[in-house]
Amino acid sequence: MNENLPPCPECSSAYTYEMGVLLICPECGHEWSPAAAESADGDQENVIRDSVGNVLADGDTVTVVKSLKVKGSATGIKAGTKVRNIRLVDGVDGHDIDCKIDGFGAMQLKSGVVRKA
Repeated sequence: MNENLPPCPECSSAYTYEMGVLLICPECGHEWSPAAAESADGDQENVIRDSVGNVLADGDTVTVVKSLKVKGSATGIKAGTKVRNIRLVDGVDGHDIDCKIDGFGAMQLKSGVVRKA
């Protein structure tokens, strides 16, 4: 294990090694260029995208693309529900949108279940 090499971007293994111009992870087999990894880190500071790839920002309005079950609710959130004034957060378990939904109150959603309106 070389202390100067970054961990694997796929599985976070610390046992990466160099082979020519590539870095290789022996645990998952992922190969990447260290120059490409550095430029990607600088360009994408916490970019959150919706289900079709649009970049989301604080204050956007989004539409739920599939019906969601909600604990304590008999109906859940139906596909097509508009959610206004979202806030992007570093949530738990992939829930990166903080919002208020009419009839349900404050909750967090995953960006993969919404589309920018």
